[in-house]
This record gives sequence, structure tokens and C-alpha cells, in this order.
Amino acid sequence: MPKETLHLITLTDHDIHEQLLLEEALLRTTEKNWCILNHGSPPRIVMGISGKPEHLVDLDKVASSPVPIIKRYSGGGTVIVDSDTLFVSFIFQKNIHSFPCYPEPILRWSEKFYQEAFDIPDFQLRENDYVIGEKKCGGNAQYIKKNRFVHHTTFLWDFKQTQMDYLLHPQKTPIYRAGRSHDAFLCRLKDYLPSEQTFFQGIHQTLQKRYHLSELPFSSVSSLLSGDHRKTTAQVIT
Repeated sequence: MPKETLHLITLTDHDIHEQLLLEEALLRTTEKNWCILNHGSPPRIVMGISGKPEHLVDLDKVASSPVPIIKRYSGGGTVIVDSDTLFVSFIFQKNIHSFPCYPEPILRWSEKFYQEAFDIPDFQLRENDYVIGEKKCGGNAQYIKKNRFVHHTTFLWDFKQTQMDYLLHPQKTPIYRAGRSHDAFLCRLKDYLPSEQTFFQGIHQTLQKRYHLSELPFSSVSSLLSGDHRKTTAQVIT
């Protein structure tokens, strides 16, 4: 059976705000399958579509040491990202996979994909997060529409506690977090993989096994950013 074509865009230090705008454009204006890999971003706080900054972010800290706050088009929780964050986004037509396109089956598919790509013992899905043992290394969000879905992830290659201090302890947390602080709840992928290159190579090799890859430069799709389509990703605090 022939492999489905997956278009791959690889970015480096690309602002997550523009990446999310691009994802939304690819989701809404094309019927192709996409994967976007991005190694790092300028510091940004990114909330889900229904997030309220006053409940999720220390706004006094933002006022004294500004970091832009972005509201993305998908659901999910709030993250702070920077040059040590690794991003992986999938945008698919629903009909190319055999699993039903609901949140849990998508998460289970992604768990198996990353277990193969990383080969890290104890890497697994826990509630809606990727964990190693009992500590979170990646957070997910999804967007599902009639014929298409998005599954995108921020992975923590490294993080600084001073950055995490921008985030308030959310009112709703995973059960397995058990009230732990960010420092006790999170782990760094750099402690489990030899390099960021190894991270992206593992993903690339696993994609090649499953899909026919068509690698494209950002310039080939950047014009979509100015297109006339629904745009819900926005910067809410500069």
C-alpha cells in the first residue's frame, strides 16, 4: 500500500506566534498533511484559546519583566517557551489514519510515534502529557474540525525556573501532578537524549518509515500568512 504524502517544514528559532499563525493557515486553507518542526523561539507565554491571563499568568512579573502573551487557536494549557523549547506539530486529513479522530485515540497514536522516535525508557502518555517516569517532558494541544485535525506539542529540552515563575499554579491540573511545583513536576529531555539533533533525527526517521516525506522551505508557504481565512491566534499582551 503506498505511503501517504506528508509535507515537512523545518524551522530554527522561529517565533512561536508566527508558527501558530502558519499552522492555522495550513489547517484552514489546504487539504495537505503537514509536520512542522521548530527548534526554539523567542520567549513567549502561550495560552489555549479559552485561557484567561489573570488566572494563568503572574501579570505583575510580566509588567516588570515583559514577555508577550499569545492565545493560540487550539485548546489545552498554558506554557512558556524559549530557545530551549522544541516544537512538533502535525496537521492531518482525518482519513489517512485508521484510528477515530477523537482526542484520546490521537494521543495514543502520538504516544506510540514518540516512543519509537526517542527510544527513552519510561516515556509514555500520562493523562494529556508526555512523561518520563512521573515527570512531564512535553505538553499537548489539539484542534479537531470536520475533515482535519492538529496535534501539536511543546517539548522541554531544558528550562529555567525563573521562566516557569511567570506561570501561576493553574486551577485545573493533571491528577498525577499531585500539587507539585513546576520544578518538581517537570523534567528535561537533555537528561535523556545526547543532543537536540538526536531528537529531531529520531522524529525524521520515524516519519520516513510511515509517510512519503516532501520537505519544503518556509518561504514556500509564508504567503499563506496574509491569506483571507479565519484567524484566531493572537497576541493578547505585548
